[in-house]
Amino acid sequence: MTGEGAAGLPAAVVVASNRAAAGVYADTTGPLLVEFLTGLGFVVEAPAVVPDGEPVGQAIAAAVAAGARAVLTTGGTGLTPTDRTPEATRPLLDREVPGLAEAIRAHGLAKGVPTAALSRGLAGVAGHCLVVNLPGSRGGVKDGLEVLGPVLVHAVEQVVGSDH
Repeated sequence: MTGEGAAGLPAAVVVASNRAAAGVYADTTGPLLVEFLTGLGFVVEAPAVVPDGEPVGQAIAAAVAAGARAVLTTGGTGLTPTDRTPEATRPLLDREVPGLAEAIRAHGLAKGVPTAALSRGLAGVAGHCLVVNLPGSRGGVKDGLEVLGPVLVHAVEQVVGSDH
């Protein structure tokens, strides 16, 4: 994509991190996602940085209600007790897009990152919005964006029934 594909469609970024939300450290993954979406032509505001768990679902739901056509999340997809992003995301989805989440995990594995298999991230459709959970590490986000780059705009167009 060259940056004109999304033609000004709204998008949002949600960062799931207890420590970043508490100001313990600055999040570095959300800005990567904003830059990526902007580069595809989406209109994106600053990331919503929220604690793990239900605040993630609330932030996704708010972005969908505000008209976002794509919501990318980062963080909360692992195995720790506070990693609850998939659980907060799943009830919001009308249907899942498992191939996208599987492709993100497979890409990380193919790059020699064995922990990519531990990501429980989901992808799916909520109303007219594509929601994709990405890992919380910068490397995991970058790997996920390598998968999303060639397909995100097309997927977002398909959600509303655009022609192939």
